[in-house]
Amino acid sequence: MKLATIRTSAGTRAVRLDGDRLVDLGYADLGELFAEADWQARAAAAAGPTHPVEGADFAPVVPAPSKIICVGHNYTNHIKEMGRELPNHPTLFPKFAETLLGAGDDIVKPAETDAFDWEVELAVVIGERVRRADEQQAVAAIAGFTVMNDISVRDWQFRTIEWTQGKIWEATTPVGPYVVTPDEVGGVRPCLKVRTVVDGQVMQQDDTGTLLFDPVFLVQYISTVITLNPGDIIATGTPAGVGNARDPKVFLLPGNTVVTEISGLGACTNKVVGA
Repeated sequence: MKLATIRTSAGTRAVRLDGDRLVDLGYADLGELFAEADWQARAAAAAGPTHPVEGADFAPVVPAPSKIICVGHNYTNHIKEMGRELPNHPTLFPKFAETLLGAGDDIVKPAETDAFDWEVELAVVIGERVRRADEQQAVAAIAGFTVMNDISVRDWQFRTIEWTQGKIWEATTPVGPYVVTPDEVGGVRPCLKVRTVVDGQVMQQDDTGTLLFDPVFLVQYISTVITLNPGDIIATGTPAGVGNARDPKVFLLPGNTVVTEISGLGACTNKVVGA
């Protein structure tokens, strides 16, 4: 299934893609749906009002997750371009719900930065509460996958050795348009093409099969530290090709259009605008 949260005149609605229509699932958003123990059956059986796909206003797939955990340095080529050694353990940092945007929303470039960068990421969406998951529990906890653009404010990110302040700028992180269940993309360790295109130029291109720490391992690892709740999001890292690692460096400016896409999942297409 391909599931989404859309904005309507009556508020947000959780929907399922059926051809060129979006079927209302009877919930305000996917976070509310995933809180149901039998959410898969409910989503498959729903037969509510429909909305056309064309012109749909996609909200963040889960508008208010209890947590967003991001993984740095998880593609070999990106680690090398940043001049670092391969890690023995995942590098984790948080985001917050206020950072999230819909898949087609404009991204407002903060006036405080001249180093506004892109990062295409496979994101894991959690479908059931899990703590200290074994492999089987981790597999069961994965509701599906979506696309994230972990827009990064590099000059703030590198002010200190800890990255968070460059990663949590408000309304800068597109995520969506769909949460796609694992059966649609080859399972819980999918090999999907990822790429970023800025104004028609390919900037990043790789395959999620080259992740150092795969989605199942990440659910196990992170749930050892903290409970993962339905609707929580894990961003699995970005491949080589970020603007900060280029010579000369290239950053996003107002007027640019940045497309982050993953095969089988869809794309976030966002225009950068001035503050």
